Amino acid sequence: MSRNTESNTYTVLFAVAMVIIVGSLLAFVAQSLKGKIAENKRIEKQQNILYAMGVNENEKGSVNFIPKDKVDADFSKYIVKQYVIKGTTATENDKAYLIDLKREAAKAKKPSYTRKLPLFVGEKDNKTYYIIPVRGKGLWDAIWGYIALNKDLIVQGVYFDDAGETPGLGGNIKERFFMDEFIGEHIFKGNTFEGITVFKGNDDPKSLNKTDCRVDAMAGATITGNGVTAMIKKGLQMYVPYLETLKQ
Repeated sequence: MSRNTESNTYTVLFAVAMVIIVGSLLAFVAQSLKGKIAENKRIEKQQNILYAMGVNENEKGSVNFIPKDKVDADFSKYIVKQYVIKGTTATENDKAYLIDLKREAAKAKKPSYTRKLPLFVGEKDNKTYYIIPVRGKGLWDAIWGYIALNKDLIVQGVYFDDAGETPGLGGNIKERFFMDEFIGEHIFKGNTFEGITVFKGNDDPKSLNKTDCRVDAMAGATITGNGVTAMIKKGLQMYVPYLETLKQ
């Protein structure tokens, strides 16, 4: 018996069958790759943390991470402690780097929930680094990064990244010429927390004044720059009670 392939019933049944088949295949592929995706995310986080404290393979003007095959060894070598911060209390936790800031922010909308704040302590060349993850909103999508401070709460390095900022404009937050401006910047003015402002029309385009809590803005990326400012201030503000104990 021949089928009427031009009938509405056939068309609907065929469409439903294709949706089921394709959906099943996509679900299978996603499940198969789940472990690999999680592993890549772990490696990327560790590369970013190490980059912020100066453990990288940078050359002139370039951004080069520690290779994937060296990440585990270097992370174990340079990151000597991981903490979860609550107020002025730091609890050691060697899985702190796996804390998802986006999920923590969502959970923290409930008044009864206490947000987990990961902090990483690195040591290199007899110097101690306190590396803090931050997350915010750019022009188009999420932005995030890591800020490394010394015991005097002076920035020693940063790494920023984005999900969808415009290449050549807001996307420049992950370029050396922008990130390197933060090195040496103060986040406090005296005893008052200020964060760091990405400032348009800054009178210090070469960032020679490191105590003004400002870096020069990126051309054509005002909204992304404002997002970086807000991300740093909001992100670091939550750590201030603990950071102030480092100065004592």
